[in-house]
Amino acid sequence: MDLYSLRAGAEPGPDAAVNAADLAARAAGVQVREVAEIGELEAVNRLYDTIWRPDPASPPVPLDFLRALAKAGNYVTGAFDGPRLVGACVGFFGPPASEAMHSHIAGVSAAAHGRSVGFALKLHQRAWAMTRGVSEIAWTFDPLVSRNAYFNLAKLAAGATEYLTNFYGGMHDGINGYDDTDRLLVRWSLHTPEVAAAGAGTVRPCDAESERRRGAVVVLACSDDGLPVPGVPDGDTLLVAVPPDITSLRAAEPEHGRAWRTALREVLTAAMADGLHIAGFDKSGWYVLKRDTTEGQHA
Repeated sequence: MDLYSLRAGAEPGPDAAVNAADLAARAAGVQVREVAEIGELEAVNRLYDTIWRPDPASPPVPLDFLRALAKAGNYVTGAFDGPRLVGACVGFFGPPASEAMHSHIAGVSAAAHGRSVGFALKLHQRAWAMTRGVSEIAWTFDPLVSRNAYFNLAKLAAGATEYLTNFYGGMHDGINGYDDTDRLLVRWSLHTPEVAAAGAGTVRPCDAESERRRGAVVVLACSDDGLPVPGVPDGDTLLVAVPPDITSLRAAEPEHGRAWRTALREVLTAAMADGLHIAGFDKSGWYVLKRDTTEGQHA
């Protein structure tokens, strides 16, 4: 049976999540496990440095903080290809009564791209959290990064709930450059059939062209020269474009990158304030936003 057709209210349990995580790790050719010893934590630190290329005085996660998080029982894991660390993920628990976790940072070595190592890490995190009574994991991502939007909203079936303007302040690393650090906050409801379906490999469907044929309004498009083109936000279904590779655009044309930041911020914050929510992301580079038709419910 397609897991999307499971009856409402079904809640896949931790055992199924552990099995899905094991399958994903085997498919990616890695072993995902917790790391706590100083040598492996140093390897996590070095991995993040190679990915983000930060100011040496400001690493993504300081080694002493990693050590403290691991010692306190939080989520610090690595994905290993034999003895070689190729991915890592760090998260910490929220308020005790919330049964929630915040996933702070996850990254995969460039040498392991294309193997779904990130997917294996997130499924391991889901299983790990569910066995500890956690029902939701939240994290942030840059809404201009198309591949991350697709991964989070389509492959993992997380829900985008809030637009956060310049959330981290200036990071000034090799990925963010000198741009504002706007983020989308996503929440991953671990027990839902939709998220279980994602763990089994079923991508959340989202087809921007079909939505366009049904009358969706394009409120942000990409011009032939790669610049944002705003439209009129008038409709119950909106299409919002992002550039195909914002990281390269920021490096080559910083002003174009800043133009996209401003345009996307204005469109998404206005639409979400007007009662629309992000229903999905099409791999071709479009957010699909829909207006709630039933108070208090989201599609």
